Amino acid sequence: MISAVKNAGLIVAAALVVLALASGCVGQPEQQATRPSAPAASAGPQTRTPAPAPATATATGRDGSYRTGGRQVTFTEPARPGSAGQRLGQRTLVTQVWYPRARGAAGPFPLLLFAPGFLQCPGAYAHLLRAWASAGYVVAAVSFPRTNCHLGTGANEADLVNQPQDVSYVLTRLLALSARSGGPFSGLLDPNEVGAAGQSDGGDTVAALAANTCCADRRLKAVAVLSGAEWPPMPGRYFSGAAPPMLFTQGSADTINPPWTSLQLYRADGAGPRYYLDLFGASHLIPYEGTNPVERLVARVTLAFFDRYVLGQAGALRTMTRDGNVAGAAALVSGGRSPP
Repeated sequence: MISAVKNAGLIVAAALVVLALASGCVGQPEQQATRPSAPAASAGPQTRTPAPAPATATATGRDGSYRTGGRQVTFTEPARPGSAGQRLGQRTLVTQVWYPRARGAAGPFPLLLFAPGFLQCPGAYAHLLRAWASAGYVVAAVSFPRTNCHLGTGANEADLVNQPQDVSYVLTRLLALSARSGGPFSGLLDPNEVGAAGQSDGGDTVAALAANTCCADRRLKAVAVLSGAEWPPMPGRYFSGAAPPMLFTQGSADTINPPWTSLQLYRADGAGPRYYLDLFGASHLIPYEGTNPVERLVARVTLAFFDRYVLGQAGALRTMTRDGNVAGAAALVSGGRSPP
């Protein structure tokens, strides 16, 4: 995966999505709804929690039994050494949180962390992330400081090597807020039920969190890599030790992260349960952004995967197998078996 080629492809893909949105081909990514506000100046770690957004109903997900609310929180990560040994300054991590809202349902809930792709922000994935929240998960999506959708030509994809630790920092801060009495996140999260997902470069990020010696986070019980890859500059080794159960989803017509990149991860993962969801004819962004039949299929399969391996629901594996095998649309394989 060559960075310059990938960047050019992502810009073209983003332009195609914009054209599709204008013609009504896919659902609105709603990036405006989660545009980060200017971060407050800080001399150390801070948390800023604006008033919660109004609850919104969702129709996707397992059963849509929860309405969802939203809250944006900004964490200031202290200066630290980077994953490649360089010195990093403070990093501002604007995080969009969706959570279940229902009378009498105060938590704790399981937590799913989400890492967007290069030049992407959480709002582009809002339909997918709200599907998870409507099924009873708290979903926290991080806007990375040097690769998010607002940076344009100022984005720096090489900063991907530092993103796994950003996600781990957000996880630590969210669990601390949940453990604190009297705050907006008090009692919201179950620290023993945590999963992660990411798309494209965000998939690279969570793959490293799951399986690279540089930055593995053992608090994760399951990880979904959505059209991701091994990131060559990432220090450390992949799959040299234990890894959580992993799901790799991949469009067969993806020219940004071609299928071999996901297959490389899937075949290298011999440490535990692993699955490969082959999306026939799907491109790089359509399975995850907006609302369309492929995105809804991905929502169902990823949700069943998390139900099985974050919540321990054995019956969810049947749902995952059923929803992942659709004639003419998708095939789900496991245990190292090759897709059709």
